[in-house]
Amino acid sequence: MFRNRFKTVILSGIGAAMLMAAPVAASAETLADALISAYRNSNLLEQNRATLRAADEDVAQAVAALRPVLQWSANYTVSHTNSLNSTGVSFTSRAATTTLGATMTLLGFGRERIAVEMKKESVLATREALRSVEQAVLLSAIQAYSDVKSASEQVAINQNSVRVLNEELKASNDRFEVGEVTKTDVALAQAQLASARASLASAQGSLRTARESFKAATGHYPSKLAAFPRQPTLPKSLDAARAIALRSHPSIKQLQHTVAVLDLGISLARAQRMPEVTGTLGYDLDEGGDHGATAMIGMSQTLYAGGGLVAGQRQAIANAEAAKAQLSQAGVTVSQNVSNAWAAIDIARAQISAFDEQIKAARTAYQGVREEALLGARTTLDVLSSEQDLLDAQAGRINASATLQVSYYQLLSAMGLLTVNNLKLGIPTYDPAAYYNAVRNAPITLSPQGKKLDRVLKAMGKN
Repeated sequence: MFRNRFKTVILSGIGAAMLMAAPVAASAETLADALISAYRNSNLLEQNRATLRAADEDVAQAVAALRPVLQWSANYTVSHTNSLNSTGVSFTSRAATTTLGATMTLLGFGRERIAVEMKKESVLATREALRSVEQAVLLSAIQAYSDVKSASEQVAINQNSVRVLNEELKASNDRFEVGEVTKTDVALAQAQLASARASLASAQGSLRTARESFKAATGHYPSKLAAFPRQPTLPKSLDAARAIALRSHPSIKQLQHTVAVLDLGISLARAQRMPEVTGTLGYDLDEGGDHGATAMIGMSQTLYAGGGLVAGQRQAIANAEAAKAQLSQAGVTVSQNVSNAWAAIDIARAQISAFDEQIKAARTAYQGVREEALLGARTTLDVLSSEQDLLDAQAGRINASATLQVSYYQLLSAMGLLTVNNLKLGIPTYDPAAYYNAVRNAPITLSPQGKKLDRVLKAMGKN
């Protein structure tokens, strides 16, 4: 009877291995599907797109400062006067006046133009910040996809271990009944089975956690997940990867635009000490039909502000120097991240190779120990220990494989290439220039540009 039990154990292990190696159904969700879902459902991306549109409006406001300000006002005044002399006469007067006025800066010595250029650079920096968020969203989805797959595989091997150990316990009981093993052997099998069930419960808990992370990253719970696609195209060398990262990583490009903003800030601080020439036009009309027009040109300059203007210029210089140092440090950090990701790939590959050898040796040892146990040359403890070694090797291989897959995309992220367009997911993407092009000239609502802006907003679902 116990020989049949051991055959059942062997067949159970082989069957589970075949199920794990079976091809995934065509209806399974792919990594590309998960990334598309993450891109479309990310609240974080929506938040930063709105932030970018707000920065676009800063340009429109800076452009508007170059134009005249046209205002009207209407006043109706009632005054009552009592005479203090003996006549005691009192009278009431009423007056209505309408005024139309226009004011414009005629010469600001570059203030307004510099402000426009600063806002444009800020927009470009904000676009790069949006690209950083996109990378983070996609990498989070990749990590969640990998976690669900590895957790599912861990559950599968632990379920198989429970089945195998359950058969082992039955076989030990049968052998105990015929006097071939002791009660200690049965207790060892019971303890190992309880440990396997605890490991299975832990793996199932990890899977539930991974499923929640997947939902947070993509907007839905995973069903059946397909295998990872072929590894993405990567540079042939670490130096090439670093060079790409230093050219294209969004954090570096964002800081480059930030440095440009602060350099312009120095020029603006200098311009603040220059004079300003303004022009004003006015037209007045009262209720009696009397009307008049006025025109005025004025010049003003701050001669003394308690040292505040000079301090502002020094502060602008210091801020620019700090940003340049930050940019240099960002290059160091990006290079380090590329090196770390590259090393992680090499380590994971080496681990997978080592685990493959370990699994092969552990499986051979496990089968041999079980056959020897049938002949009485090995104890139940030897069989259980060998089975645990095989299980540990399989679990390690799953973790290393998951780490390798994520490391590929971490390298792309470290190079600044983990975007929907670079991954060629084949879906419409958010155009950061569309809204900017519609508002950069500060259109009014009823103008042709304003109508174009309305169409842009409608296409974005914001109207």
